[in-house]
Amino acid sequence: MPDLTPIREAVETVVDPELRSTIGSLGMVDSVEQASAEEDTGPVVVRLALPLGGHPMETELLSRIRLAATNAGASKISVEMRAMTEEERSALGSKMRGQASGEREIALARPGSRTRVIGIASGKGGVGKSSVTVNLALALTEKGHSVGIMDADVWGFSIPKMMGVDRAPSVLEEMLIPPVAHGVATISMDFFVDPEQAVVWRGPMLHKALEQFLVDVYWGDIDFLLIDMPPGTGDVSISIAQYLPRSEIIVVTTPQPAAQRVAVKAGLMAAKVNQEVVGVVENMSWFTGDDGTRYELFGSGGGEQLASDLDVPFLGQVPFVPELREGGDVGQPIVIADPDSEATKAFAAIADELVARKPRLRSHPELVIS
Repeated sequence: MPDLTPIREAVETVVDPELRSTIGSLGMVDSVEQASAEEDTGPVVVRLALPLGGHPMETELLSRIRLAATNAGASKISVEMRAMTEEERSALGSKMRGQASGEREIALARPGSRTRVIGIASGKGGVGKSSVTVNLALALTEKGHSVGIMDADVWGFSIPKMMGVDRAPSVLEEMLIPPVAHGVATISMDFFVDPEQAVVWRGPMLHKALEQFLVDVYWGDIDFLLIDMPPGTGDVSISIAQYLPRSEIIVVTTPQPAAQRVAVKAGLMAAKVNQEVVGVVENMSWFTGDDGTRYELFGSGGGEQLASDLDVPFLGQVPFVPELREGGDVGQPIVIADPDSEATKAFAAIADELVARKPRLRSHPELVIS
């Protein structure tokens, strides 16, 4: 029989598109064997144990496995699947939580976490904060980073629709597995409330919902978690600072001086709770007409002035383009729908600036939720 070790090693490095970890590390590979021991021409059989019943991205997973096995030398591949046993699922759940005790802790707040948690904040609504969150996440993904989005705007949640997410999270051992669209994992209150009802919650309920998003959602070892914050400086902003003391903030504004004067409060609040404001993004900076002329529909200078007032970097400007809004309405953000647009290039430049600007090194005690 041929040596199947290279093929198994290649298969085990395949990343599950839903769980976003290698299937080898998740214990999903039962065996990799030749179909017939007497001849080398039979297919290589990959046997998998699936932790999620009815894997929501099964087609993509199988495609990745077949590609990996082919590149490693297999000419014919067959994949057989079974459901994990309760014991296997329980062991995997403990491993994914990163601890075997009964404590409920925020993995992203651990001192050893490599994930940069960045809140996308604004002083007021209507500045395109959610559009910036979505397209910045996709720009970071296009550059090879693993990214998640937490929609913390519990009253005005819009991220799932903008990302084109059409299914609820999966559940594994009481952990929520956020659905993935365009390579980005997303969690939102939109998955858990009746669309015909308003969310009328006071501070303690908001605090509890955010805790569940951080404790009970499996984010994995991602590079970035972007948090779409509600506008203003209310309970959600305070809770995020408490739960994630190493988190950073990007403040989004428009060119209008009036918007800048309100947005500065979001930056000042972050400083008050010891969050680092990593920079300012100015949205709707200009509109380019068919003749190539730039029109500053909402004035100019607000973003640079805000960055100066807060004494933080000015990360960049995003032009006003109708396709940016249209893409969000149909779940095709402009970074995906039009890779060559000036807005997409702006988000790519902002992503480069964000990656280049490393956060301050600060130590905080580990946060455990009782």
